[in-house]
Amino acid sequence: MTTASNDDLIASAAAVLHPHTVGDRLFGDVGSTLVTEAGSRYSGVCIDTASGTGFCAEHAAIAAMVTAREHRIARIVAVWRSDEGGLSGLPPCGRCREFIRQIDPGNIDTDVVLDRETAVPLRELLPRHEWPKPLA
Repeated sequence: MTTASNDDLIASAAAVLHPHTVGDRLFGDVGSTLVTEAGSRYSGVCIDTASGTGFCAEHAAIAAMVTAREHRIARIVAVWRSDEGGLSGLPPCGRCREFIRQIDPGNIDTDVVLDRETAVPLRELLPRHEWPKPLA
C-alpha cells in the first residue's frame, strides 16, 4: 500500500474544488480524494440537485475508482472552502460511510482523514456495522 499524508490528501482534494452554479444548483464546492490499497488516487466533487438525486464528493471519487476496477480504499478525505477562503475537512455523511463500507467489506478499516492531524478508521465512524445476529 502506498501511504499518503493527511496534508497530501487534503491538498489533492482542495485542488479539485471549483464551485460553480448552473441555474440555482451548486456544483463542486466539496472535493474528495482517496488513495487505494494499490496506491492509485481518485478525486471527485459533489453535485447538488433539487430532487435529491445528486451525490457527495466521496461518491464521485469512489465511482472513478470503481470505473478503474479498484475497490479497496486505504484513505479518503473530503474538504470544503468557505467564502472567506478557510479550508475545512468534512467527515463523511452517513450515506457515504455506508457506501464506503458496502463497496468492499475490507473498507471498514479505511482511514478517514478528518483534519491535518486526525485520521480514524471507518469502523469508528460507523457504529454497529456488523450484520445483526438472528433473533431466534
